Amino acid sequence: MSGTDNPDNVVWLGSPSFPTAAKEAVADSRLRANLRKATGTIRDKRLAVSAELDDWEELRTAAAAIKRATLRHLDEHLLRLEASVTASGGTVHWAADAAEANRIVTELIRATGESEVVKVKSMATQEIGLNDALAKAGIRAYETDLAELIVQLGDDRPSHILVPAIHKGRAEIREIFQDAMGRWGHPAPDDLTDEPDDLAEAARLHLRERFLRAKVAVSGANFATADTGTVVVVESEGNGRMCLTLPETLITVMGIEKVLPSFADLEVFLQLLPRSSTGERMNPYTSTWTGPTDDDGPRAFHLVLLDNGRTATLKDTVGRQTLGCIRCSACLNVCPVYERTGGHAYGSVYPGPIGAVLTPQLVGVEQAATLPYASTLCGACYDACPVKIDIPEVLVHLRAQAVDAKRRGPVRPEALVMKAAAAALSSPRRLGMAQRAAALGGRLLARSGTLRRLPGPLARWSDTRDTPAPPHETFRAWWRRERTPR
Repeated sequence: MSGTDNPDNVVWLGSPSFPTAAKEAVADSRLRANLRKATGTIRDKRLAVSAELDDWEELRTAAAAIKRATLRHLDEHLLRLEASVTASGGTVHWAADAAEANRIVTELIRATGESEVVKVKSMATQEIGLNDALAKAGIRAYETDLAELIVQLGDDRPSHILVPAIHKGRAEIREIFQDAMGRWGHPAPDDLTDEPDDLAEAARLHLRERFLRAKVAVSGANFATADTGTVVVVESEGNGRMCLTLPETLITVMGIEKVLPSFADLEVFLQLLPRSSTGERMNPYTSTWTGPTDDDGPRAFHLVLLDNGRTATLKDTVGRQTLGCIRCSACLNVCPVYERTGGHAYGSVYPGPIGAVLTPQLVGVEQAATLPYASTLCGACYDACPVKIDIPEVLVHLRAQAVDAKRRGPVRPEALVMKAAAAALSSPRRLGMAQRAAALGGRLLARSGTLRRLPGPLARWSDTRDTPAPPHETFRAWWRRERTPR
């Protein structure tokens, strides 16, 4: 099922569970090779550039403290942000869920009279299924990030936060460009090779006409500062700068957790983000804007503040730290599970360790119950996280919730066995009766000191392990026989 078929959720309904999808993914040797090479390269670059800073750990601590403090007073900072954006000439819209956000954006585009838009920083819009919602309204959205373009042209789904097409090799990308570019606009050259320079040039020519004629752009955001109303996008290709300056109308869809209290806070995060994401000392393009302008940039600016499960996440005192994520993808690049399964196995817009903790909170643990188990709990993600999200702690917390959710459903044989054991162990008389019954049953079922196949649902236990037979005489019986005064 395509990710755009589910506009009201961050998970792709109909996708197999993580264990099923992961089993198929690890059998794909080409996928594993692509992932190993890409994540290894990014991981090594991140380690090198972060080691250059003597205060790297202090920066991580400062970022974590800023995020924690912001989340504690998120309502106040969002109201300040609304006031600042409004004062600078922008318009703020509040969206409780994906459906409302899609409706707002669709109506804003329709009001301009345009039927196509260019996009940059698409993760929040992927979360709400915006492209599909726009298509149903007769509006075509064009992705402009190179990796997002590859995914869109290939009718695929993103598999990485930073590099959505990380699962594709150069030869596959060349085939996608030659097959699909002509249907979307400027075609790829007939003699296109799979050399990176040639692929980038084909994408550049394909996108240029979109940039030059686009009247409306839709963006995500890395940060927004409450005190000034400034919105920030960082990127490496220049497509963001084109989307943010050339169109007449700019619509930004931003999760409410992206707000920062002060413009000065950017000093911390603009050091951490590029090093953690791309292994660069700074991003090639860091775009900031404060409202519209008549001279240099869009004449109309709309900021859509998206909840879509974030307020519910904020209520969880353990899980709320997940909202501090700055979408750097460092946790994906160090995760041994992600490196072998890729992002599609997670069945979510948000793959990897951060997706394993964020998605279940946004959509409900019952709907993504296998994701908290998509981890070895090795802790590498926590060590790499620039804002010190304790992902292993949240994983264990969500696993407990997943177990509790199962308990609310039909009673499982395992639960019945545990209830019976609790009843027996809580009463000396019942325990004695159970021991005598076990001794009798053991004599009937045992062979060479171990039990043969147990009956009913207990067979799943005895099929995979040797189960010692109960002794013929219980300790209590032995004690009475040996120590009772005669």
